[in-house]
Amino acid sequence: MPFFAKRYHPPGTAPGSLQQHETPTEAAYHVRLVRYGKAAVHVSERDDFVPADAHATDETPLTWLHVQGRPSSELLDTIGEHFDLHALALEDVHNSGQRPKVEEFDGQVFAVLSLPLYNDGQVEVHQASFFFASSYVLSFCEGPFDPFTPVLRRIQESAGKLRGRGSDYLLYALLDTVIDQGFPVLEAFGLQLEDLEDNILTNASRDTLVQIHTIKRELILLRRMLWPQREVLNTLLREEGDLIGDDTRVYLRDCYDHTIQIMDLLETYRDMSVSMLDIYLSSISNRMNEIMGVLTVIATIFIPLTFIVGVYGMNFANNSKSPWAMPELNWYYAYPLVWLLMIGVAFGMLFYFWRKRWL
Repeated sequence: MPFFAKRYHPPGTAPGSLQQHETPTEAAYHVRLVRYGKAAVHVSERDDFVPADAHATDETPLTWLHVQGRPSSELLDTIGEHFDLHALALEDVHNSGQRPKVEEFDGQVFAVLSLPLYNDGQVEVHQASFFFASSYVLSFCEGPFDPFTPVLRRIQESAGKLRGRGSDYLLYALLDTVIDQGFPVLEAFGLQLEDLEDNILTNASRDTLVQIHTIKRELILLRRMLWPQREVLNTLLREEGDLIGDDTRVYLRDCYDHTIQIMDLLETYRDMSVSMLDIYLSSISNRMNEIMGVLTVIATIFIPLTFIVGVYGMNFANNSKSPWAMPELNWYYAYPLVWLLMIGVAFGMLFYFWRKRWL
């Protein structure tokens, strides 16, 4: 995850401005318009937004417009003009990387959430933006992955309570889908931490340190993106208008509980990553102590052997005037006796170290 992922206009740009240079890749998007009610569902998949298709009818009173990908400024202008959206809110949709928040406008609620995805060991966080009113919900989500396909399937299959509820319940379903994406991401981190814990205790290496640092960095950045989402749900629960019904607030409280669980898991894994760094340093230190202990034992064993060899390496054997000039060098079995002496000293010291539990 990059440290800074926010898009922004140059300083001094007028507020609410959507005009910005866009490459074809950045402006790639897909538009899905869903109109539904208890009796019918109409779904249209387009590459652009047609205002005439968004008018509600008695049979399909609710409208859900979803834009997947990076919308162009022209598309945002068209949607904003049709649904009377505030220019500052549209600017926040256009300049992604916003902090999760909730803002209220005339008869509308604008919410921004962070959608985490785990891809090849790296975390990607995309912005999910929502406009909510009594008769429609507008959703914008970056990236190639559409997280709201299960919600569309529930509407088409008339499964659950979506078809019989209002737009506030649809907003809850979309918010709950975004927030619950944190659970598989944290599950992937949990598996990584388990493997790292085994590697640290058995075979800690420099690659292990790099993995610990990467996980610690990703969790810190993920916390920065997910922590404000708790306040988003709390603000919606305390919304004083009549856009959100009391029966939907019960489900929003459950969604709020999910944010608490995610943050608890995130803080737990973050603490584990910090403690794993300490465990890694302790493991490396213990391994170094073991190596130094083995080398010390080897050096200690060779000290008396070196002394013996040094003694018999002296040249007093050539002194024929003294009977004390190393007479044992003239013995028939002197050489094997010296070897037996050195081997005996070595094994004796090893036995002593073993009795002292130094080995």
